[in-house]
Amino acid sequence: MDRLIERYADFGPTLLRVSLGIIFLAHGAYLKLVVFTMAGTVGFFESLGLPGIAAYATVAAEIIGGLLLILGIRVREAALVLVGVSLGATWAHLGFGWLFTNEGGGFEFPLFLAVASAVQVLIGPGALALGSERPARAAMLA
Repeated sequence: MDRLIERYADFGPTLLRVSLGIIFLAHGAYLKLVVFTMAGTVGFFESLGLPGIAAYATVAAEIIGGLLLILGIRVREAALVLVGVSLGATWAHLGFGWLFTNEGGGFEFPLFLAVASAVQVLIGPGALALGSERPARAAMLA
């Protein structure tokens, strides 16, 4: 069993990377553009006292970052940007309580995304990445 786990260990970061990419792509492209619309997203950002342009930057970061994670290109940089996006979302939802099912959404889900993105920064892209980064395990063994 240990050999089997060791043989496929580099797929752990891959599963995290692709899952995070799908979530961020869904939040940037689908949720903010289709469900809330860009005008609604800008309005929400402005209701928080943020400039409307921050909504465009957030949507772009989620879409581009999500695609980069899925493809495995510049994974650490993309994940680091998404840590910042997720911490911003955590701040935006602090007043709505812990659970994301609360009216207005709580902060546990964006906080989890921030932590998971930080883990991705630390462990690297894993297997099947298109970028030139080596998996973290291979780099440590070299």
